[in-house]
Amino acid sequence: MKQGSLNARIVMLVVLAAVVITIAASALSSLRDLYPTVTAYSYAVDDSLEATGFLVRAETVLPGQGGTVEILPEEGEKVSLGETVALLYQSDAGLTQRETLQQLLLEQEQLEYALAQTGGSGDSAQLSSRVADAIASLRGAVASGDLTGLESQTMELKSLVYKRSYTFGEEEGDSAAALQASLDEVNAQINTLTAQTSQNTSRVTAAQSGIFSGLVDGYESLITPAMLETLTPAQLEELARQKPAEDPTAIGKLITNSTWYFTCTLSEGDAARLVEGRTVTVRFSRDWSGEVDMKVERLSDPEGGQVAVVLSTDKFLSDTTLLRRQTVDLVFDTITGIRLPKEALRVDQQTVTDSETGEQSQISVTGVYALVGQRAEFKQVTVLAEEDNFILVEPVTSTVASQAKKALRAGDQIIISSGELYDGKVIA
Repeated sequence: MKQGSLNARIVMLVVLAAVVITIAASALSSLRDLYPTVTAYSYAVDDSLEATGFLVRAETVLPGQGGTVEILPEEGEKVSLGETVALLYQSDAGLTQRETLQQLLLEQEQLEYALAQTGGSGDSAQLSSRVADAIASLRGAVASGDLTGLESQTMELKSLVYKRSYTFGEEEGDSAAALQASLDEVNAQINTLTAQTSQNTSRVTAAQSGIFSGLVDGYESLITPAMLETLTPAQLEELARQKPAEDPTAIGKLITNSTWYFTCTLSEGDAARLVEGRTVTVRFSRDWSGEVDMKVERLSDPEGGQVAVVLSTDKFLSDTTLLRRQTVDLVFDTITGIRLPKEALRVDQQTVTDSETGEQSQISVTGVYALVGQRAEFKQVTVLAEEDNFILVEPVTSTVASQAKKALRAGDQIIISSGELYDGKVIA
């Protein structure tokens, strides 16, 4: 045989082998495309319903007297009986004096610190570390966009820098007498400004203890805890239509009882799921994100197919002071299972044998097919919940070891094809 013919045959065989491999790969790929898979994973579904209603609290409005107002407590902060809630200035000059006084008080603190350090070695390492920590905290707050405590953080950093300057800067060599003279001068200015501001400033004090809120929305007198004992669905509907006028002279309010309420209307069918005296989980997810267990205080008599519901709690009061009309989820139960696409569910016919009579019969079994290795394996399941585009199932387990291995588990590859499948079918 000539060398040329041998080479030609080798080339033809190589080409033929390549064609066969390509066809086989294409066939396998097509087969896999006919049986796409998804990963099963654990999931939780809430048995819940949506409700819109009002937060109700025992609230006392704090009236103002005009002028410039400086609110002292933070939103949701506890205020004691007799504590100053706000300072009222007759003019902007009074507010300027107040700001100057605060700067002098800061300088007073710094001078007193410097005096305390004279004649000793001081705590230089600790002070330098505090300055570095304050700078890092301030930069972190700015980077994250959290500016709620920016003013206090800035003042703290400034105070630490000044203290360090007094201890380690040029002033370190000053005598204690010189520092005392500077402190006396600052004290004199403080006394003068304190006398001036007292003439131009009035105070608003708390007549009782409570939680402060700067929001006065006009509902404070329209709906109160006492009204909830007789509240009807019609009254709640009328309340929802109202647009109460805010009091422009009010400087805030005090919430004088730790117990607060959420009231809403539900259909008779939905309200029947609630029992007075028991609790239900209320999930807030709009203006405040959180869950709170609330007691069912009252279910009104039905009116036009609606029931007025009153829930109560004494938790998270300071976090919810700015909330009034809210849409929440009432969560009755949480179901946990394995999430699958609806198209993965199948009903197969299986033959079972009666252990006593030996008779065989056909039964319908609900399950899914999982890809195990290169074969389809049927795994029996029970449907727990059905949503618009998925189902939640739990595996049917068996005490028989060989069958227990076939139970569905999170992480299994589930076949979602509508094509013909049977237990043990080779997929790839």
